[in-house]
Amino acid sequence: MYLPAQFNKSQDRALAARIVHEHPFASLISNDDSGFPYATPLPLHLVEEGESWKLLGHVAKPNPHWKYLAARPEALVTFMGPHAYMSPKVYPDLARVPTWNYLAVHCKVKASLIEDPEAKDRLLKKLIGDHEPPYKQQWIDLGTEYQHKMLMGIVAFELEVIALECKIKVNQHRPEAQAKMLQMYSQGNAQEQALAHWIKAMNTPV
Repeated sequence: MYLPAQFNKSQDRALAARIVHEHPFASLISNDDSGFPYATPLPLHLVEEGESWKLLGHVAKPNPHWKYLAARPEALVTFMGPHAYMSPKVYPDLARVPTWNYLAVHCKVKASLIEDPEAKDRLLKKLIGDHEPPYKQQWIDLGTEYQHKMLMGIVAFELEVIALECKIKVNQHRPEAQAKMLQMYSQGNAQEQALAHWIKAMNTPV
């Protein structure tokens, strides 16, 4: 993605990891058999092993995306954090234009399919742990026959992150507007309030 120097946080893996953990619903993008981009929205689980990242996920077996990954393992995963419109009213002068602030992480990945039922079950339990830990016991109580049937209906995969880009665009290069922008976002909708929280947490000058 386009990364002007003032917004480029690609070296800050902790910030990127926080975005991924807080906003795990991603877009997995690769090419179909005709060469056209094919995208699947899906939740992913981040595994951090030192500086190495892996993303775990699955698609329904009727979704051909897993076949495209098997044929062409390199793909793109995008995560979008909070985002919001920014009015030029935040500036002290009138010669300004509107913009959009946002947080995003893009990962270049190499996919490998997970076929072993036990490995797929472990992957599902990681996703359950991310979103509804109490459901783990319900899943276990459904019994092995039902679990096997459900596991046969998905194709799981591991996405090795081979490069990542992290962009934090909160108008930090315009200090004259920071205080008013933060005030407006703090009183705004859920997305705007989330951006305000990030701005405060990052100690962006105001």
